[in-house]
Amino acid sequence: MAAFVFWLVQLALAGAPAAAPSAFDAEYARLKQGRTYATAVPTGAMQKRHGAYPYWLVVPDGYDPAKRWQVRVQLHGGVMREGDSLRGDGSVRLAGDDQIYVMPSGWREAPWWSDRQVASLRAILEDVKRDYNVDENRVFLSGVSDGATGLYYVAAHDTTPYAALLPLNGFYFVLLNPELGLRGPIFLNNLRNKPFFVVNGGRDPLYPTSAVEPSLEQLRKGGVQMVYKPQPEAGHDTSWWPQVKDAFEDFVREHPRNPLPDRLTWETSDTRAWGRMHWLVLDSIGSRPNEPQEPADQVFRHRSRSGRIALERHGNAVEVTSRGVEEFTLLLSPAQFDLSQPVKVTTNGRVAFEQRVEKSVATLMKWAARDNDRTMLFGAEVKVRVR
Repeated sequence: MAAFVFWLVQLALAGAPAAAPSAFDAEYARLKQGRTYATAVPTGAMQKRHGAYPYWLVVPDGYDPAKRWQVRVQLHGGVMREGDSLRGDGSVRLAGDDQIYVMPSGWREAPWWSDRQVASLRAILEDVKRDYNVDENRVFLSGVSDGATGLYYVAAHDTTPYAALLPLNGFYFVLLNPELGLRGPIFLNNLRNKPFFVVNGGRDPLYPTSAVEPSLEQLRKGGVQMVYKPQPEAGHDTSWWPQVKDAFEDFVREHPRNPLPDRLTWETSDTRAWGRMHWLVLDSIGSRPNEPQEPADQVFRHRSRSGRIALERHGNAVEVTSRGVEEFTLLLSPAQFDLSQPVKVTTNGRVAFEQRVEKSVATLMKWAARDNDRTMLFGAEVKVRVR
């Protein structure tokens, strides 16, 4: 009799409809799938504008919306010229693999090392993502001369959208020039989050390898991932491109972005503008009692107050080391954390948070609207006040 009852139960279970997904799970699946992109979209070289910022958008003639497309954002040199007019005729300099190119305009009033240009690059990328199927984990930022120098500025302020950075014929020491009038400090620690592919010429009259290499070695010793391809006979030009192109494109193929990295480090003096790095948000800064002080940066000496966090995730546990931070937020993705289990956050050796976190449709939608990124979706937040 018991066996018969067991058989009836199993039969009933087998015939029962599968449980409907929760509202969160259904919305998460929809956002992860993403939109259906139109097939009738323009291709070729197009002049575009986001507000005050013009840019060239170059889409391959063979664009297929069923495929996710790599994007290279390319920053030009000579940024201190007057006027915002676009450079060139839309032809791609340093053309590589089949991909979408974005070539924005920088000028004296809006150089690459200005916060509004950094913000405009993200906004332009969002424009492109609305109409074209962009591979969010294969967006690469490159620059030549002033564009390469500005790229270092971007890396210190907002690298979340980018897989890797490709400075060609640039020198980040240029950012030390007081005549540039930079609004705030530069934290070289932030360059550790993404890999670099660097090229400089030995006969460059502006930034020769002899001047640049000691600073690159300093970055390497500080933990910056870097492939360096010096060109001993090259001047301040890109005549070396045919010889370097294959290595450049190999580097790009081998370095897709990890949208949810298990290790992050970020420092800022302006939490409202530049407080976020992937799933870490610095909310407020301020010194803590008896907090150890780090050695001063010997290159970019900072007078303003800043906050810094380094974190590492192991399963559902996050180890955080902070300096000068009062409060921060961790954004939790179901692709990275098991939200059915407790999440533990240890800050400076003390347990700051340990409990389950409920998945929230409102949280999911808030960050999805901000990021427009199918691979970086957050279902919960953990706010931590440093004690």
